[in-house]
Amino acid sequence: MTEMPHDERWWEIVLSAAVQIRDELAGHGRVLSRVPIDFPAVPGGLAPDLAVIAPGAGRNARGRFEGADVEAVLEVVAPGGRHGTTAPVYAESGVALYVAIDPAAGVCTVHTAPAPGGVYREAERVPFGNDLFLSLGDRTLVLQTDEFPVERPTPGTA
Repeated sequence: MTEMPHDERWWEIVLSAAVQIRDELAGHGRVLSRVPIDFPAVPGGLAPDLAVIAPGAGRNARGRFEGADVEAVLEVVAPGGRHGTTAPVYAESGVALYVAIDPAAGVCTVHTAPAPGGVYREAERVPFGNDLFLSLGDRTLVLQTDEFPVERPTPGTA
């Protein structure tokens, strides 16, 4: 399967967020980018832009982490794309936080309170420039968004 390449904004956001999360975790968990994780509803697994793996999580017989090991998923919305297409899988698997980072809108949407049926009961929109507070069990990660690039509209397309 060939995937469309990502643009610079995607990379800048993923890199910034990954480094911040790694530093915030300080050895209590790990952050992975585009690494396949087994989720019960998806036979081949999913490879989120960023996944925060719980401390002490181990790999399964396939050498992968499982959805139950994931504390948070962060995904960057593709230009012209929609967020949330994989959110039902994460919610059904009990991933506590799903964050959609949208450079076109300059906003992060933090989805919490996963429920059976593949829905998140709560969502908070946080504009770029504000800190994201990501509650993971007994700890909170603080993610600065002030350097996340905003996708500028192409002249003549508005």
